Amino acid sequence: MSEHGQGFSVFIVDDDGAVRDSMALMLSLLGFSTAVFEDAEACLSAWRADWVGCLVVDLRLPGMSGLDLQSELRRRGSHLPFVVITAHGDVSSARAAFQSEAVDFLEKPFEQASLCQAIERGMQMEKRRIEVAYADADQAGKLTNLTLREREVLALAGKGLHAKEIAEKLGISPRTVEVHKARLMEKLGARNVSELVRFAIQSKLE
Repeated sequence: MSEHGQGFSVFIVDDDGAVRDSMALMLSLLGFSTAVFEDAEACLSAWRADWVGCLVVDLRLPGMSGLDLQSELRRRGSHLPFVVITAHGDVSSARAAFQSEAVDFLEKPFEQASLCQAIERGMQMEKRRIEVAYADADQAGKLTNLTLREREVLALAGKGLHAKEIAEKLGISPRTVEVHKARLMEKLGARNVSELVRFAIQSKLE
């Protein structure tokens, strides 16, 4: 996977040392970076907001359960994908896991290929999430470079108003609106007015 060299890791939480170590070894041989924890509390103690990758978590753990860990990490603002594994699977547990946005729910013993496929899906979800986060940050940065008038023009353009209508709303000339639009396209890297409109909508400008 291309993500292996970008700080992506598989975080394994399982109280069975043999299972934990065998999964870590298998995933390491496949090129994954791994970190292992014997329970949810140990994972939470080590957790950092900059973790990226995927969690593989046993459903039944001493202390907090795997689903409790999932809920607590979500409460802390983590969006790490979860793969839930268990030797005690049941429909209600699986349903709860998927309601909490688990990538997959695997019953032990599971095939190596099934685990790898689930982790792969989790990593792709994580990659997309990070790409969106970077795009949002870039967009927010571009907005800070706009003047108040440019933000007003952008917001009105985002509502579908043409230059003449924007001019009437702001008490300026249509020519001045066009000048502002040209500056907006330069600052935002937009190729046309349609891209300006999309930028305004995505930024939720009022």
